[in-house]
Amino acid sequence: MDLRDVPLTTIDGEPTSLAEYADRAVLVVNVASRCGLTPQYAKLEELQRRYADRGFTVLGFPCNQFLNQEPGTADEIKTFCSTSYGVTFPLMEKVRVNGRNKHPLYALLHEVPDDDGKRGRVKWNFEKFLVAPDGSVRRFRPQVEPDDPGIIAAIEAALPRSA
Repeated sequence: MDLRDVPLTTIDGEPTSLAEYADRAVLVVNVASRCGLTPQYAKLEELQRRYADRGFTVLGFPCNQFLNQEPGTADEIKTFCSTSYGVTFPLMEKVRVNGRNKHPLYALLHEVPDDDGKRGRVKWNFEKFLVAPDGSVRRFRPQVEPDDPGIIAAIEAALPRSA
């Protein structure tokens, strides 16, 4: 199955998929509001604002699998993201990223190696997957900040040429 064919649900309960973003570079990130890495929301939003008009979107996937660091309801998550970090990028419904009941999108993303060639489970909150318009994917581990030069270079290389 292609990543773009996997059914997704927005945080508001609307059906969608990555096919809706096929002409964009998309940074898929599992997010949490009570994590030491939560301040990455600010840098993710900076990326969204900096590159949105050039064909880029961050997609946040709340996840409560790591020490219950995203316990909120959909409304609580939306409120937290907008009031604490001014998040304007789309959020999806809360998902599982590891284990037997992981979301099908993450089942596919587990197959993507990071720059060290390591595949498999998502290590923690704020693991990032950059999906280019051509369908290629780059993986960045949680500690790699959204404004890391490697992520910036990958985003700029993945931006659609016609945007």
